[in-house]
Parts: sequence; structure tokens; C-alpha cells
Amino acid sequence: METTEDAKMSLTEHLIELRKRLTNALIALGIGFFVCYYYKDALFAVITKPLVEALPKNSYLIYTGLTQAFFTYMKVAFFSSLILTSPFIFYQVWKFISPALLPQEKKYVVPFVLSSTLLFLSGVTFGYLVVLPPAFSFFVSFNNQYLQAMISFNEYLGLFIKFLLGFGLSFQLPVLIFFLAKLGIVTDKMLSQNRKYAILLMFIAAAILTPSPDALSQLLMAIPLLFLYEVSIFVAKFAGRKKEVSA
Repeated sequence: METTEDAKMSLTEHLIELRKRLTNALIALGIGFFVCYYYKDALFAVITKPLVEALPKNSYLIYTGLTQAFFTYMKVAFFSSLILTSPFIFYQVWKFISPALLPQEKKYVVPFVLSSTLLFLSGVTFGYLVVLPPAFSFFVSFNNQYLQAMISFNEYLGLFIKFLLGFGLSFQLPVLIFFLAKLGIVTDKMLSQNRKYAILLMFIAAAILTPSPDALSQLLMAIPLLFLYEVSIFVAKFAGRKKEVSA
């Protein structure tokens, strides 16, 4: 029987492991930050492309504070570093949760890292290529002889990061469902039977995760979430079958 002291020791070891994984992730982010900051001008061009293409000719982005441009470039480097080091970060997440898994389940490290990274990058890419261009074109369409857009890059970057991170994280749905199924919290039958409630929740989540209030952006996030939900049903079925076999 586990004593209170053993439980405290287990909790202490758990916190030590968490600190170790966070430290490793932060070190990787730091290294990636310096690499990305070196290429900040090229990254700046990539990040601003969806907006620049939507703006009228001879338009430009502005900054309103003396130090704002410097710190904005730092944000560019940090966000780019997060994308660059995402495989290593997901690996650290796996190393943190793997002690709670069964020995036969720990072999999923490579599929977990690959699928998490692929889904995250797919979400970011989908947001960048599919959602941002029409969204910015819509917002900029209000330009007229009385109103002219003078957009602060700092404000734009904040919207850009929240937007793409929202898509990247929402695309992790199949990975989340896999672990919930392994823990016995959800099953494929449960997901199928509650599909109509899930659809409602996805549209609510899309409204929360997209920082812009327009219906187009929210719809473009909800549609891939609906597809990923259907994929998650098969993932839950696979995880449940593996659990039955191992039992």
C-alpha cells in the first residue's frame, strides 16, 4: 500500500520532471529565437504577406512607439522559434506524460511526435494560406475616400499569432481524443452518439479561438474541426481496440 510519504515523493518527482521538460523546451525556444532573429527580415516578409497583398498600393505598416519595432521583431522571432522547435516541444510533452503510460504504449513516441507536429503545422498553414487572405481582404475592403487603413504592425502581429496558434492548437483534436480514449474517458460510440452536441461546441470554440469577430473566419475554423472530429472517432476506435487487446 502506498504511504503518504511515497505519494508526496511521487508528486515531488512529478514536479521535478515537469521542471526538467519545461527547461528543455525553453532552452530549445531560446536557441531557435536567436536563429530566427538573424533572419527576422525574411520572416517579417512572410508574416506580413497576407496583409500586404490585401492592402491598396502604396500602403505600409506603421509603428507608434520608439521601441515598438524592436520588440515587434522579437515577437516575430519568438513565434517563428515556436514553429521551428515544435517537434522538440512535443517530444518534451511526450517525455512528461510517458511515465503514466503502460510499457507497450510508450512505443507510440514517434507517432505522437510526428502526428502532433504535422497537425500543428497543418493548422498553422491552413490558417495562413486559406483563412487569413480572405479575412484581411474583407477587413481592408472598407477603405474608401474617407477611411484609409493605417495599421500598426504590433497590432497586426498580435492578431496574426493568436489566429495561427488557435488553428494550430485546434488541429490537435485527434491527438487529444487518442489519449482520452486510452484513459477510457471517451469511446468512439460516445463520440458518434453526441455528434450534434460536438458540432455546436466546435462552432463555439471557433468563435473563441478566432480573435477576429467575422463569421467567415469562424466558419473556416469550424469546417476543419468537423472533419477532424470525424477522424477522431476512428482514432478513438483504434485506441479503444488497442486497450482491449493489451488488457
